[in-house]
Amino acid sequence: MKISTILYALALAGSLMATTVSAETKNLTLMLDWFVNPNHGPVVIAKERGYFKAQGLNVEIQEPADPSMPPKLVAANKIDLAISYQPSLIIDVAAGLPLIRSATLISTPLNTLMVLDNNNINDLSDLKGKKIGIAIAGNEEASIGTMLQTGDVKYDEVDIINVGWALSSSLASGKVDAIWGGLRNFEINQLALEGFAVKAFFPEEYGVPVYDELIFVANAQTYDKSAIRGFNKAIEQAVIYIINHPQDAWNEFVAYAPDTLNNELNKRAWKDTLTRFARRPSAVDLQRYDNYAEFMYAQEIINTLPKATDYVPTL
Repeated sequence: MKISTILYALALAGSLMATTVSAETKNLTLMLDWFVNPNHGPVVIAKERGYFKAQGLNVEIQEPADPSMPPKLVAANKIDLAISYQPSLIIDVAAGLPLIRSATLISTPLNTLMVLDNNNINDLSDLKGKKIGIAIAGNEEASIGTMLQTGDVKYDEVDIINVGWALSSSLASGKVDAIWGGLRNFEINQLALEGFAVKAFFPEEYGVPVYDELIFVANAQTYDKSAIRGFNKAIEQAVIYIINHPQDAWNEFVAYAPDTLNNELNKRAWKDTLTRFARRPSAVDLQRYDNYAEFMYAQEIINTLPKATDYVPTL
């Protein structure tokens, strides 16, 4: 056989191999719950370090125009995956949306009931007759009401005010006496940078069942099990890298969008979020999901009681 023929055959084989690899690459669209921030560290690192690519995935990261829309878009089969919250998933499933939990991103609650640390409010009993600011009206009565009960305060003995996204400024200015929805890795740091010390009451320490703060959700009817397995492996690899190399990971994270990510608030939030990423994104405690669903059902937030085994599949 002539050398030219051999070279042609090798080139053709290489071309066919490249075509096969390309054909095996799966495209996934992932919509975040909000604009990119340290909570999404493992997603950004998995993409930037090629962990998704190594699993045969091309993951397109999208930011939502409306934070309430990502799970709905997944349910409508418009996108493949979305970042949501365990309580939100339970509400959506109870309402009949075809969604499943496919992995966990942040495995501990971040939400708080927050006050200024100025000795005016030292425990929850001091909130009687006070104003509490919230960002979005929803299931706050169940959580705030449960927490207040531990201080012998009834929910109707406080004034709930919707302050939109101006949680920190509303608390700092004295417009409200407390805020619900301030995150322990963000608002605490934001207020500290503005010169305000705060005290945070953690819901899981005041009667609210523990839950996963951020999770990934997929369409219950059309999800690709093998693609999700690869996605979860990439996220786990990214979490391990972040834990082992926090400073290098931070540098790589901010390089994704330096103009918006490389600032002191995100730097502090990054440090406070590291311990909260799920070490085993695929692992799940079904009882934790059932406990929280039962809590929401008892508080009449949902009218039907979904079982975790119906929307948290083994992947």
